[in-house]
Amino acid sequence: MTADRISLNPSPEASGCTRRDWLRLAGWATVAAPVTLSGAGTASLYAIEPIPRLGKPHLRLSLAGYSLRDHFSGKRQPAITLEDYVDLAAQWGFDAVEPTAYYFKDTSAAFLARLKARCTRLGLDVSGGAVGNNFCLSDTAALKKQIADVKAWIERYSLLGGKTIRIFAGSVPKGDTEENARRRCVEAIEECCDHAARYGIYLALENHGGITSTPQQMLAIIQAVKHDYFGVNLDTGNFHGEDPYAELAQIAPYAVVCQVKTEISRTRQGKRLPAEPADLKKIIGILRSVGYRGYISLEYEAAEEPMKAIPRHAQELRRLLAESA
Repeated sequence: MTADRISLNPSPEASGCTRRDWLRLAGWATVAAPVTLSGAGTASLYAIEPIPRLGKPHLRLSLAGYSLRDHFSGKRQPAITLEDYVDLAAQWGFDAVEPTAYYFKDTSAAFLARLKARCTRLGLDVSGGAVGNNFCLSDTAALKKQIADVKAWIERYSLLGGKTIRIFAGSVPKGDTEENARRRCVEAIEECCDHAARYGIYLALENHGGITSTPQQMLAIIQAVKHDYFGVNLDTGNFHGEDPYAELAQIAPYAVVCQVKTEISRTRQGKRLPAEPADLKKIIGILRSVGYRGYISLEYEAAEEPMKAIPRHAQELRRLLAESA
């Protein structure tokens, strides 16, 4: 991380929240207490600099392509294309789209230009993208292919005007250690961030199981990656402790994009409880308390028909964003 990034650690006032809000958030995140990062010794959360923010919090609404996965695959009707998805996002009042890499049947420059133009005509940004990768692989050739694939998607999303790309870390291979897997992951992230920097794109690591299952595991990677074009994709449905909101608050300061889910599931006495409706107001409060400026991308995964549920959740998020502005 550069000296500029370190020197811009935001104050409560600069992030647009009161000192009381800031201290309350610190209570959620147990910021003042040291945490043990597996394989990385003990460090205070204050030892890791958050993403610098200027101005008041500013949250905009995007739609993750993954929300319509069953319609892309044809499992649900009507089957849709990426063009249909862009049209639906505009009809439902989103500010942007986050097209997931899985649903591109054509990755030619010509198609990407047409899709970008369609977004422009409809007044939509391309907030970013999302790829599926595993940077923990122990097989050198397989890991190199994963890195090459991410680099290729960096170039494709740059043609679309994407600002961030969601990446995964992966899981520990059988017979390996988490420390070794994390080392390979960090090296792969830094190599891909070098490529992303050429295009002005941030790579955003998602809390997505494996070696990113807990805030402590996430912080171990955040602390290790030394790159200005690296941040976090805060997935609000992927922490499952007794208080997922407190867990989200721990990594929210490092978010460059947020994928918001409509449900959470928590663990109590070692048992995973059934999913419950997410407290979207609390999630927005966490983001605002750290001065977040960027997109929250609705990634719908609940059981209700997406074509019915997504517009309703979009309306609710719009209302909450307006109330908290």
